Amino acid sequence: MRIVSRITSLLKRSTRRADDAAIVVDGARKRSGGSTRSRMAITFALFMGVYAVIGGRIVYLGIEDLPAGGPPPSRVTANRPDIVDRNGLVLATDIKSASLFAEPRRIVDPNEAIEKLRTVLPDLDYNQTYQRLSTDAGFVWLRRQLSPRQQADIMALGIPGVGFRTEKKRFYPGGATASHVLGLVNVDNRGTAGMEKYIDDQGLADLQASGLAIAGDLAPVKLSIDLRVQHIVHDELVQAMEKYQAIAAGAVVLNAKTGEVVAMASLPDYDPNNPFNALEKDRLNRMSAGVFEMGSTFKGFTTAMALDSGLVKLSDRFDATAPIRIGGHTIRDFHGKGRVLTVPEVFIYSSNIGTARMVDVLGIEGHRNYLKRLGLLDRMTTELPEVARPTEPAVWKKINSITISFGHGVATTPLQTAVAAAAVLNGGRLINPTFLPRTEEQAMGSALQVLNPSTSDAMRYLFRYNAEAGSGRRADVPGYFVGGKTGTAEKVVNGRYVSGIRFNAFIAGFPLNDPEYIVLTIVDEPKPEKPGVGATAGLNAAPMAGNIVRRSASLLGVKPDFSHESEALLAAYQ
Repeated sequence: MRIVSRITSLLKRSTRRADDAAIVVDGARKRSGGSTRSRMAITFALFMGVYAVIGGRIVYLGIEDLPAGGPPPSRVTANRPDIVDRNGLVLATDIKSASLFAEPRRIVDPNEAIEKLRTVLPDLDYNQTYQRLSTDAGFVWLRRQLSPRQQADIMALGIPGVGFRTEKKRFYPGGATASHVLGLVNVDNRGTAGMEKYIDDQGLADLQASGLAIAGDLAPVKLSIDLRVQHIVHDELVQAMEKYQAIAAGAVVLNAKTGEVVAMASLPDYDPNNPFNALEKDRLNRMSAGVFEMGSTFKGFTTAMALDSGLVKLSDRFDATAPIRIGGHTIRDFHGKGRVLTVPEVFIYSSNIGTARMVDVLGIEGHRNYLKRLGLLDRMTTELPEVARPTEPAVWKKINSITISFGHGVATTPLQTAVAAAAVLNGGRLINPTFLPRTEEQAMGSALQVLNPSTSDAMRYLFRYNAEAGSGRRADVPGYFVGGKTGTAEKVVNGRYVSGIRFNAFIAGFPLNDPEYIVLTIVDEPKPEKPGVGATAGLNAAPMAGNIVRRSASLLGVKPDFSHESEALLAAYQ
């Protein structure tokens, strides 16, 4: 109203001025008798001047009375480098997207605007949006990162006071295939998890803050991941979840000579292009951010440390005829043989009793020192931010040492279990895992010799023997000289181990005459595949590992070998 009244007053004053000017002009005409053309020119000039003043004043008053604020200048969110796999295939890249904003002062009817917008964005919160549009603010966001179809549909609505700003959106061509490795970015294109966060922590965030993160200057970040193998691993996990009706599954393919993670997945996962469920509890990365009792896979470490100590030889025998009773607990075998067992028999029959007697030779402190040397008691060092710390007893007693020898009492991440297994099979060298490309020479520069090479030779024999005659038979793949160890662990529910609720794992290595890769699979609470069969690791986790080897070995450059090297290795230790 104030603007209207001021304009009306100004018009009245201007009209009076025009009348006075006309009188002056008329008097001049009578006195001077000037020409008609002169009179018209003077009159036109006066009216133009008057209305120019009026127009300028209106513009000034309009600007003066409008509230401060307005849409910000067109802004593109922070640039990020592409992420590619080891072969250059794109895993993550930036694309342009439109974000919807409104200028509330220009919205005539908020209710009508919201009703129209909800025909395209049905999940738009009515009350929240109404509050935003009912203010005098110059600018409010309504929805970030729209699809092209949504943008086109909203434009077609023709709502005054609504517009779009161009931003950058992170796009993951593979969807959920490598979600736990790649991680996430937030709405401002900043890394919040996985390798995306690692990249920011290496200096990208500082470049973005200083305005120096120019898209054309950001070289792609190459990972050690092989997208082809990653797809195979993810696919096998999806099938296993359905086949065994499990609540979760996971797997990793690790280069035993360089420590490179070639593939890693954990299910349930999420689609980083639409991560609405990424923070749900059951979608954590179990391979590096979850700790579990790994069951009988630990018998491989117990056997390796016993042999490495020199106190136990492959030809030694341990009495497994009767259960062990200690501290109110009874140690039994799942499928006991009820007799004295050799070290290879303890391994392939997965004897709890035989393993317990073997670790007793080492002693409590010696046992713990070996596990620490293998990296199983410390938080793993790698680029991925989501890494959990293992758990162990505050005080190790004899009962703790016995149960830990066969995988109960210490909880580790599956990834660091695979890393320790690589050390057992690759000649005794512990190599920190990496998600970035690394040569064997670079790996050897930081590797730790944690076992004698002769111990590793003996363990390769035991792993292969178990794949031929023990619980790892379902993981064997002809021509690829696979060896492995099962782990079937009862889960703790309300502080007690519950029979029938299992966390299963399998460690595989291939080709065992010269180990190049470790495959570790896990399956959480699997059910029997069909009535009348069990649900132990040999029946689910082992076939999963075998399938991954079968489908990926040729892609990894491992050629099948049908010679008699396997028999030669076994004969050397028999």
